[in-house]
Amino acid sequence: MSTETHDLANTRLTRKFAAIKRRGTPGLVAFITANDPDPAVFKQILEGLPAAGADVIEVGMPFSDPMADGPSIQLSSQRALKHDASLKNLLATVTAFREQGEDTPIVLMGYYNPIYRYGPMEFAQEAAIAGVDGVIVVDLPPEEAEELNVYLRANGVHMIFLTAPTSSDDRLPAILEHASGFVYYVSVAGVTGTKVADEHGVRQAVARLRRHTKLPIAVGFGIKTPEAARAIGAHCDAAVVGSAIVDVIAGELNTDGTAKPGLATKVLTFVKSLADGVAHAGRDGAAPGAP
Repeated sequence: MSTETHDLANTRLTRKFAAIKRRGTPGLVAFITANDPDPAVFKQILEGLPAAGADVIEVGMPFSDPMADGPSIQLSSQRALKHDASLKNLLATVTAFREQGEDTPIVLMGYYNPIYRYGPMEFAQEAAIAGVDGVIVVDLPPEEAEELNVYLRANGVHMIFLTAPTSSDDRLPAILEHASGFVYYVSVAGVTGTKVADEHGVRQAVARLRRHTKLPIAVGFGIKTPEAARAIGAHCDAAVVGSAIVDVIAGELNTDGTAKPGLATKVLTFVKSLADGVAHAGRDGAAPGAP
């Protein structure tokens, strides 16, 4: 197949961040793990996220050894792996989501092993056909990412890279060289869901990142409440919430791991509260709607 780069400047993801910029308040990126706690409830949550206020949906690709994830998301992967947690199944779910006319961008996040086993070229082609907009591969460093990114670009799918408090000014150009869609800033050192994001540190870090890239910047790890989403969102283009959403799922399970009635509704109600939080955050402390 040709590996000619598609125009990534006009995609669902770039149009979404352009719309977020126009409205003057940050976006909300909501994370859930595929097929957690089971395929039927996952599908309910996925289909309800746009109406609940999620601007971008981030879907975790279940993996047996999610080394960058804290206990909450590790447990969500374990729950998902009891069902059909294959990439093929996930792509079929995204296809069904798109067939209903849903236009909210979907970004898959996970580890390289399942993609490598699937085949990078085949994965990129089928992800694009299904309607996936971006991919985050936590354990694929920039120096090795081109073996996947060449196929993602060729199919019009963004490869999104992580930056962290430990990413130096010397290191950032290498990370950002082939990044597209948005930059994901990990606001705390360590794994997901174990610490709280520091607003002052985020403000300084985002300002530094903006000196290196014109891409939108989303901040995640350590955002647990609507108030935190509002505070962190004021300094970036989107707040990413994952572990806190997954914790709502875990809290609505029976002792045998099955979902209690109304689980999806409780999750979507929490997501709406997060969306309401970021809706009251003006970027860089400005009033909502300010340029």
